[in-house]
Amino acid sequence: MSGFPVGHFATGLVVSAVAVVVMMLVTWLIALKVGRFDVVDSAWGLGFVVVAAVTFAWSSGGGDDARRLLVLVLTAIWGIRLAIHIALRARGKGEDPRYAAMFEKSKHSPAFHALVFVYLTQAAVLWFISLPVQVAMYEAAAIGWIAGLGAAVWAAGFFFETVGDWQLQQFRDDPSSAGQVMDRGLWKYTRHPNYFGDACVWWGLYLIAAQTVPGALTILSPVAMTLTLAKGTGKPLLERSMAKRRPGYTEYVERTSGFIPWPPKAAKPSG
Repeated sequence: MSGFPVGHFATGLVVSAVAVVVMMLVTWLIALKVGRFDVVDSAWGLGFVVVAAVTFAWSSGGGDDARRLLVLVLTAIWGIRLAIHIALRARGKGEDPRYAAMFEKSKHSPAFHALVFVYLTQAAVLWFISLPVQVAMYEAAAIGWIAGLGAAVWAAGFFFETVGDWQLQQFRDDPSSAGQVMDRGLWKYTRHPNYFGDACVWWGLYLIAAQTVPGALTILSPVAMTLTLAKGTGKPLLERSMAKRRPGYTEYVERTSGFIPWPPKAAKPSG
C-alpha cells in the first residue's frame, strides 16, 4: 500500500457514504410525494454516478488523472443509461408488485419499511459495491494492461446490458409477442443478458482498480454485485414470477443458460 494516500482515501469514504445516504433520503422524500417507492430502482444507477463524481472531486491531486477520468466516465455512462432505462420502463405504471408484496408482509408502515429496509439498505450495498471505483480514484500508478483489459470487459458488459434491454423492449412493444417467451437475440444464449452485462461492467471497473494492491483488495465488491444479480434479488425473483405468468418459460429455462451466455441445448425429443 506504499504510496497510497490512506488518510485522504479514508475521509473520502466518509464523504461518499454521506453523499449516498443524502441522495437516498431525497429519493425517499420524492417517493412519498409521488406515492411510489419503486423510484428507488432508477436511483440505483444514479447512486453510483454520485459516488464516482464525489470521489473524483475529493481525490483531486491524489491519483492518476487518466484513471480517475476513465472510471468517472465509465461509471457515469453505465449509471445514467440504467437510470433512464428503468424510469422509462416504469413510466405510467403503478407501484412495482414486488414492493407492494413486501409492504403487505411488513409489520411497519410502508414508508418506514421502505426507508430502512430498501432505501438505506440499498445505500449501504451501493457504497460497498462502488469501492473499486473509489479506490481507483486514488491510485497514482499510470494505466497499464490490466486497466485496459478492465475497460474491454466493461465494454462487453455494457453491450450485453444495453442490447439485451433494447431487444427485450422491442419484444414487449410488439403486440404479437403477447404471452410469449423472449428467446431471441442475446436472450437465446442467456436468460439474463442484462444481468450478465451488469456483472461484467463491475468486473471491468474492478480490473481498472486492480492494477495496484489496494484496488485488488476490493474483489468482494464485484463478487457481491454478481451474487446479487445471479442469486439474490435479481435472477431468482424474476424467474419465479415469469414461470407463473408465461407458458413455455419452464422449457426456455431448460434449454437456455441461466447467466453466462452459452449455445442453447437441443430440444428434447417428444414421445
